[in-house]
Amino acid sequence: MVPHLTTALTGPLLALEQHILDAQPRIEQWFRTQWQEHDAPFYASVDLRNAGFKLAPVDTNLFPGGFNNLNPEFMPLCVQAAMSAVEKICPDAQRFLLIPENHTRNTFYLQNVARLATILRHAGLYVRIGSLLPEIAAPTALSLPDGQTLTLEPIRREGDKLKLDGFDPCAILLNNDLSAGIPALLQGIRQPIIPPLHAGWATRRKSRHFGAYDQVAAEFARIVHIDPWLINPYFASCGKINFHDRLGEECLAAAVDELLKDIREKYREYDVKHAPFVIVKADAGTYGMGIMTVKDASEVKGLNRKQRNKMSVIKEGQQVSEVIIQEGVYTFESINQAVAEPVVYMMDHFVVGGFYRVHTGRGQDENLNAPGMQFVPQAFETACSLPDCDASPDAPPNRFYAYGVVARLALLAAAIELENTERQDRPDEPVGQAN
Repeated sequence: MVPHLTTALTGPLLALEQHILDAQPRIEQWFRTQWQEHDAPFYASVDLRNAGFKLAPVDTNLFPGGFNNLNPEFMPLCVQAAMSAVEKICPDAQRFLLIPENHTRNTFYLQNVARLATILRHAGLYVRIGSLLPEIAAPTALSLPDGQTLTLEPIRREGDKLKLDGFDPCAILLNNDLSAGIPALLQGIRQPIIPPLHAGWATRRKSRHFGAYDQVAAEFARIVHIDPWLINPYFASCGKINFHDRLGEECLAAAVDELLKDIREKYREYDVKHAPFVIVKADAGTYGMGIMTVKDASEVKGLNRKQRNKMSVIKEGQQVSEVIIQEGVYTFESINQAVAEPVVYMMDHFVVGGFYRVHTGRGQDENLNAPGMQFVPQAFETACSLPDCDASPDAPPNRFYAYGVVARLALLAAAIELENTERQDRPDEPVGQAN
């Protein structure tokens, strides 16, 4: 079961939470059947937004980079989940090669790598860290702010295997989202690569993920007897965009206008008084790049040079040609008067913790994954207790149980998304045979 969380929070009561509490046995039974049919990703993080009248995921990351922000007291929970994930993917594994992002100056990210390596070592694995950076030609020790030292080593390829000096790994664990493409070094490797290469942004698209989430949310809504819109943001996509040359503006404006009409209709149905908005963002990639808040279709026409430059390039200098237009979900949570949104972390199909992303310079209708953000760890109350169904739905254990449920829905959608992508890569394979 999803553990209780104890972080204090403010925010309006969700009637949705009572539905989730009332249906808790059915929900857990349904999840058990789903995980028998679908393989959970090795790990993931999900950004949630709580608007009071709506609780929905807005992004799912299959290469999470914030394990250092989790409460260290619950390392055992992470270790147990990692053991389960390893047993399912490669039960005989003893040695993992961990390949991180190409960062050597982002010490906060490197602390994440160190924490992830510690989790794997406690799970009974030998772990060493290999870098894709060409300048890492010898073992390189990097000092971290918490006093730890992280050693990056050069990777060499021998035939169809990756190795380090004196280290022949059983499997490759990627904490690199492949935004710049799949390096030749990783192609055609015999060792299991976790997550699979098609989980990286070279292949993956947010619109496909939320297409899978549509299916998951609809089925879940039938179980708990709710409108799926309460847990699911509307979205559309445009696949022929060039912000520099102003190509695709009409397609984008039309999609924004149509989506805003649909959201207004729902706001009228639920008597929501706030102004609807959408988020336009690159259909691939992370790090909060290539994102804008839009409340009227006219705002995406005739963007000035600064706006076009901001929207045209994402991580690793990749040009944006595809965007997703996603229903904006307000966040009415705050910590110390700063706007906040929960981020839930999972390994295998277990919730292992989370944190609040907090930004003092952003509003309730803006992306918080931006420079200036801070992180406030969420803490578990106990490691294995159930939601308190006799308490108010707004009580922290129940609020966070609801967060865990919606995050697991996004995780299930990611599992289905990866299966569909793999099936597309192998079109001759009979439907239902992909794993």
